[in-house]
Amino acid sequence: MRLGVLTSGGDAPGMNAAIRAVVRQADALGHEVYGIYRGYQGLLESDWAPLATRSCANILQRGGTILRTARCPELHHPERRAEAAAKLRKVGIEALVVIGGDGSFRAAEALHREHGIACAGIPGTIDNDLPGTDRTLGFDTALNTAVEAIDRIRDTASSHGRLFLVEVMGRSSGMLAVHTAIACGAEAVLYPESPNDTYESLVSQLHANWIRGKRSSIVVVAEGDGVGNAVGVGERLKRDYGLDLRVVVLGHVQRGGSPSALDRIWGSRWGSEAVRRLVAGERAFYLGEVGGVLAVQPMARILDPHPVPPKDLGALVSVLAR
Repeated sequence: MRLGVLTSGGDAPGMNAAIRAVVRQADALGHEVYGIYRGYQGLLESDWAPLATRSCANILQRGGTILRTARCPELHHPERRAEAAAKLRKVGIEALVVIGGDGSFRAAEALHREHGIACAGIPGTIDNDLPGTDRTLGFDTALNTAVEAIDRIRDTASSHGRLFLVEVMGRSSGMLAVHTAIACGAEAVLYPESPNDTYESLVSQLHANWIRGKRSSIVVVAEGDGVGNAVGVGERLKRDYGLDLRVVVLGHVQRGGSPSALDRIWGSRWGSEAVRRLVAGERAFYLGEVGGVLAVQPMARILDPHPVPPKDLGALVSVLAR
């Protein structure tokens, strides 16, 4: 059996662990793997090559993805999906392992539904926003990267008695922002799904902190927050209240770096399991983790609503900031 593996969308620490596991599990079972470079864009351009087991040596600890990645809006069009399916069949790739997030899985779901391409999904996104799994590759590493950075910022904030607004990734999900806020002891958090995500509630929280004697504060802001990004919120606070504040945008530093042990372990488990299930004849599924146990979801479930941060976590930030 010839399998294809690609990484698509934003890169996430742990993707290389999954690639390595796919290649070596397939080799152990006597099957061949083609690496498809630059995600679905590379698939459309036939940019692929066989991956030997030794080609995956010493990649477990590396961030990013050795297959490189890209976003491919062309695959939103049915005729381009038909072209992609035809190219896979022409080269003899019988099943596809897709490592990516929501957009990547939606494309895989369409390839299977429309053209019968067998697809296995491995959740790779630092946003941790896919239905049917408590964990995605890269989330743990990105969370620890953000917390380490904010711990350093806290030292300066305390020394100067200053407010810092720290922007983390999360264009449409607050998972990373909320978990970061709790882990670093932030005084407030702004994220898209928050029921109290208003400028007025932030001002009220900062005022309450001041009354309690707090002279420095950390506010974590998701990049897709409804009030505005960290720069916009900071400019508004300066204009309205003359606050002495600084804005730090962590940006893509959260995507890079060596993956954590958890991301290496789950990437390895999911990569191996994807191959075993495809070889056994399963056709359209993605893997995850629920309650610490490896979970398998039908690929069509990617069309379900995305999970949101539990309400108690957002409330907990304010309670613990006292």
